[in-house]
This record gives sequence, structure tokens and C-alpha cells, in this order.
Amino acid sequence: MKAFLIVFLSLIFLFFLTLSICFLMAYYAPKRKPSQRDEFSLPKGKEYEAFRELLTGWMREVRALPSEEFSVKSFDGLTLRARYYEYSPDAPIELMFPGYRGDAERDLCGAVQRCFAVGHNAFLVDQRSAGRSDGSVITFGIKESRDVDTWLELLSEKFPERKIILAGVSMGAATVLLAAEKPLPESVIGLLADCGYSSAPDIIKKVIRDLKLPDKLLYPLVRLSGIIFGGFDVGKAVPKESAKSITLPVIVAHGESDAFVPSYMADEIFENIKTKKLLVKIKGAGHGLAYPVEPENYVKQLSEFWQEVNKT
Repeated sequence: MKAFLIVFLSLIFLFFLTLSICFLMAYYAPKRKPSQRDEFSLPKGKEYEAFRELLTGWMREVRALPSEEFSVKSFDGLTLRARYYEYSPDAPIELMFPGYRGDAERDLCGAVQRCFAVGHNAFLVDQRSAGRSDGSVITFGIKESRDVDTWLELLSEKFPERKIILAGVSMGAATVLLAAEKPLPESVIGLLADCGYSSAPDIIKKVIRDLKLPDKLLYPLVRLSGIIFGGFDVGKAVPKESAKSITLPVIVAHGESDAFVPSYMADEIFENIKTKKLLVKIKGAGHGLAYPVEPENYVKQLSEFWQEVNKT
């Protein structure tokens, strides 16, 4: 009996140890140090090295621009931070969200220039557990989408009667799609979702397979670890399902050579959108690189779409 109890307790310990490892690998974000003036963070990978000079140049330009700092308290008490760059006091504001484990400067690099090119203001948010915002747990859009509502409340207070476009890259794109399945303020006139995943469960399983590990065995543990240790169910983060409820005009953008979030996920999202929509696919562009690869084409398609939307 004693031996059985030891074995049983050992199995329980191993089970929760495995859950803890899954949680740390999938959801935990360590404490972050602020970037120094001469530091420029880029995503890892050869595809980004080819754009290092362009991207760091954009970062330098943005750091030199006048900006205004904002912060809000999330529904669960975290301090979230953002920077606002104004093109024109009469222009729409793009409320923008970066991706998984990425801050606004890194993942939204070039976003201010792109916003200004289409005649929009840029409001760049550091998501919870990223950049200068508080937090240490990433929830793949579950809690982040609730933060969108908090930021919209602040914009409604600080910029009354201003039109707003929700925009995001990678997990940021998933975040705004999840947020838009619910009724939004009338000030929100559209969405831009760039290289977002269509389903958090599907992208997690894909990453597990990329690591040469069994997704059928590990994904349920990853999901369960979020429920037990984080208080959220990542299985409910399915932007392609949220897309069915969206009533606003939507632009879905994606690089056709995206090796991290496959471009077919953009098709899955786009097919489920029932309102006015535009699909922008950029040949040869990796993850988050659709705009840097073809900036003129990207801006042209976005500008024409927003102009058409404003006519209706």
C-alpha cells in the first residue's frame, strides 16, 4: 500500500510538473528591461536580418517624432501603456496591438509611417505582459481582447467624436478580431488584421509539431495549464469564428511566405467575414513583413479600401 501511494503521488507530481512546464513555455513572459536609445530589438530569424537597416531606420524616425504617453488600468488591475503619434487632429486613430512576446516598437515597426501614409494617427499599445505594460501571462487574445475595450474607453474620453480603426499584427490581429465579435462603440469604423492566426489551438499545435513533439499529447496539457494556472481557456481564442459576428469593414493582410503563421489562416478568417472586406496577400513576405516587403502596394490597397468605405 505504501509503495502504491508513493507511485501515485509521484505520478501526480510529474503531471503537475509537466503542466507547469507547458504553462511557462506557452504563456509566461519574463520581466522586461526598457530598450536603450542605441538598442533596436528585431524578431529572430534570417528573414528579418535582410530588413535590419530598413526596420531600425523606421525605429529611429519614430523615436524622433513627438508623441504622447497614455496608460490605463486593465479589468484585472494591470497598468497598460501606449504612445500616441498624431498625423492630424481630424484624422482617424488606428488603435494598434503587437504580437506574441513582442512590444509595440518591435512588432509595429513602420506602423507610424504606414499610418501617416494613409492619413491616419497611430496609437501604439504595449499589450499586457509585453513592452512597458505590466503582467507576466500571455493569453493568446482571451484577456487581451478585453483590454481593447479598456483602451476604447480611454480614446472615447480623450478623443471624443474621433473615428477609430482597430489594428493588430500576429497575436495583435487575433486580439482585435476577438474583440470585434462583441458590439463596439460607434466610433470604431473598421479593422486591420495583419498575419493573425485563425485559431489559437491550431497555431499552438503547429508550433508543437515544429518542435518535433506530439501535438495530440501536449496540446491538451498546454490548454489545461492555462485553465489551472492562468484562469483562461485558450481553446476559446478562435478568431475565424469571431469573424462571423463582425459587422465592420475588415482588411485581412498576410505574407504568402509566412513560415510561422501560415497564410492559409488569413483565408480562413477572410472567408468567414460577412461584411465589406479586403484580402491583401504579399508575395515573398514572411511573418509580419507584408508592409516592409511591398510598402507602396500595401499602402495603396489600404488607402483605396478606406476611401471606398468612407463613401458608403
